[in-house]
Amino acid sequence: MALLRPENPQQARLVRLLRDDGPRSRVELGDALGLSRSTLTAELDRLVARGLVETAGPAASRGGRRSSMLRLAGGVRFASVVVAADRVGVAVTDGELRPLAEAGAPIDVRGGPEPVIARAVELVEKLRADLGVAEFTGVGVALPGSVDGGASVAPAVLPRWQRFPVRDAFATELGCPTLVDNDANVFALGEQHVGIGRTFDDFLFLKLGPAIGCGLILGGSLHRGATRSAGDIAHLPLDEDGPVCACGEVGCLEAYCGDAGLVRAALATARSGRSAPLAARLAETGTLTVPDIAATATAGDPATQALVRDTARRLGQALVGLVSFVNPGIVVIGGAPEGLGHVLLAEIRGVVYRRSAPLATGTMPIVLSDLADRAGLVGAARLVSEHVFSAG
Repeated sequence: MALLRPENPQQARLVRLLRDDGPRSRVELGDALGLSRSTLTAELDRLVARGLVETAGPAASRGGRRSSMLRLAGGVRFASVVVAADRVGVAVTDGELRPLAEAGAPIDVRGGPEPVIARAVELVEKLRADLGVAEFTGVGVALPGSVDGGASVAPAVLPRWQRFPVRDAFATELGCPTLVDNDANVFALGEQHVGIGRTFDDFLFLKLGPAIGCGLILGGSLHRGATRSAGDIAHLPLDEDGPVCACGEVGCLEAYCGDAGLVRAALATARSGRSAPLAARLAETGTLTVPDIAATATAGDPATQALVRDTARRLGQALVGLVSFVNPGIVVIGGAPEGLGHVLLAEIRGVVYRRSAPLATGTMPIVLSDLADRAGLVGAARLVSEHVFSAG
């Protein structure tokens, strides 16, 4: 039976509750949503008939006649695609957004969208075959940088992807509803569903890496803004005399704190003679990478540690304004280079707690995400589930 969307807001609330909280008894569902027994029974019966919900056995007795447990139907399957600068990751999840299988492969986004999408579809189809999935309920896709209308509008990050119909390409290839959003938003959704942000209605997710972004969960929902560009902090100006950014401006946050900015600072440090380990690595390979920087810093090189701390202080300066304006319950940081997370975190905390109003930060933790890539894979499934599980 083809899987259909909920017919009305009551059904949408029911399936979202089952998605977020797992199997529940009829009594628990009625209590949580405030529905009368007759309304609840009628809506659940319709959801079962439509193939979205199924019975999962009897519930624990609360006295009297035992209620039955309900869960999302076993046929509900979402696919997730997370595109990074050098890699694509995919997963298939169940209706509760638990990854059932994952895969990934190296890619180069500079080659354009067609080969990346083809590789992602190939990986998803392999997982579909391995799991015996007949059809997908929906596909969620995360892209680095800004997204508008299912297409990338971030030429500095995805230079050959401008306005390419990514959403339509995946929908055509995989034959199901598809949603596309920027990766910071998607990672924030993953943190909201299974991460540290689950217990907070208001939080910021700061995504580091080649492209810097910020996902905002406000009032329990992803905040996108009037033109869906909220959280696009990569090009906040920090210094009018700073380095040239990929966007063409100077002194942007990403120019200092993105992976390319880190490498630029490391090259300058190596060439100036301030770091013998970085200079030796540069002489050996002809270039430097973020893992080189992390390895040199963790090995105790003072000059490399200083440039990492300087990067963190700039990130902290950007967060001071965001924290004061948004007043989140928590700040979650993801995408930190392996080995540098706690160094970055310590410096960021120092700046934010020192320069922000005590009322805004007195009870606000700043923490590293513990989900790694899973935040994106779960978040992409959450993204499309919000669409599929809305009233049709």
